Amino acid sequence: MDKLISELVSYGIQNGLVNVEDKVYVINRLLEEFGKKEFTWSDVPVRPIHQILEDMMSYAIEFGMLEDDSITVKDLFDTKIMGLITPMPSQVRAHFRELYARDPKLATQYYYKFSQDTNYIRKDRIKKDEKWTTDTEYGQIDITINLSKPEKDPRDIAKAASQKKNEYPKCLLCEENEGYAGHISHPARQNHRIIPVTLAGNDYYFQYSPYVYYNEHCIVFNKEHIPMKIDRSVFQKLLEFVKQFPHYIVGSNADLPIVGGSILSHDHFQGGSYQFAMAKAPYEYMFKINGYEDVTTGIVKWPMSVIRLQSESIERIVELSDYILKAWRGYTDEDAFIFSETNGEPHNTITPIARMNGNLYEMDLVLRNNITTEEKPWGVYHPDEKLHHIKKENIGLIEVMGLAILPARLKKEMALLEEAILAGKDIRTIDEIEKHADWVEQWRDNYDITSDNIDQILKDEIAKVFVEVLECAGVYKRTEEGQKAFKRFASSL
Repeated sequence: MDKLISELVSYGIQNGLVNVEDKVYVINRLLEEFGKKEFTWSDVPVRPIHQILEDMMSYAIEFGMLEDDSITVKDLFDTKIMGLITPMPSQVRAHFRELYARDPKLATQYYYKFSQDTNYIRKDRIKKDEKWTTDTEYGQIDITINLSKPEKDPRDIAKAASQKKNEYPKCLLCEENEGYAGHISHPARQNHRIIPVTLAGNDYYFQYSPYVYYNEHCIVFNKEHIPMKIDRSVFQKLLEFVKQFPHYIVGSNADLPIVGGSILSHDHFQGGSYQFAMAKAPYEYMFKINGYEDVTTGIVKWPMSVIRLQSESIERIVELSDYILKAWRGYTDEDAFIFSETNGEPHNTITPIARMNGNLYEMDLVLRNNITTEEKPWGVYHPDEKLHHIKKENIGLIEVMGLAILPARLKKEMALLEEAILAGKDIRTIDEIEKHADWVEQWRDNYDITSDNIDQILKDEIAKVFVEVLECAGVYKRTEEGQKAFKRFASSL
């Protein structure tokens, strides 16, 4: 253990987490944690952080410091260890502000590296994610199979079920998570640090997602635990964020169930340093809105229904976005099966995304509708049931922009499909992949399939399914009739 403590402290010093003047203090905190009374320093090579922590946990398990070796128990422990070498929030914020004064990009680069160095972003797990791109009629679509989020151990599920619900922190986004020890139902956050930002006069915080689905995937969340709501102030906040961080994009999930995000109870946005396929998509139909002729406005060539606004003025985009939102909230077109509400329940909302495009502010307004029917209980504008074998979850902000987040089960299913297809087996006779049989039959005869190309074929066909998923989520379909209906709404503005 002396060597492991020496290695961890050396890691902290090398990565700017531990000041050399604090070395002895940090060593003593670690000795206390591991119940050691004596210590001898060792100069040892420094390995990646997950290897150091894995050895420390093996020691803790061997000496009965952990109740079991489940993933949740281990994560609670190694995060506590990392908290002992993570600088205080005030230090992190001061350094961020110092770098921001020189260049916002320097500040975010520092903070992103810091979030990885502290193991808040677990790089060893993120590397497990499957990622690829496929060319489509809408540009290069990104696909990920999420393997970095560990599955719950049955032991942890049983413990969580028996625990009294904790109201502190109220959710995973609340500021109270910073430094929180966590428990079996809530991840530990001793190594978590958040950066204050002011948007439209309101206090927000900026942090990175621990699951980074794309480069510098960040979350911007309200200081207060208040529900998501798309309104004029959201457009102002999104544009102010990209003004402060012009190298980032930022968007908000919609504020209604089915088409909204996973955490509707806490007002937040997501952004990062990444150019999504939707950002590269061109205008397909331009139009003008009376009183807003100075704002470039048009429909985007994209599987979902997107209106794009461009201007050098934040205020003009905010005003027009709010005008379009209010018009859409109250818009009904029965011929296109667009209903603003049924029985008093509202259905129309917007997923907004802001970015800089050269010296122009750009806002994409993605029209959403969450109406359900007896035939479509998941939602009329939700992935069709025939696509659920690949994707059945709600389509949120990240996927709206052109990056699929697919379930971990697909990795194993793809491997089984490859084996079955190459061996000429009947997929319908294999329980785990029988659900893919109809899909495979649609494209199997279009290819001369070999062991060299089967992997790429499967990836390309999965990407085609994701495009269909996005088309399902579009309130106006990519048909002549659908686009006429979209233009009817545009002309009503």
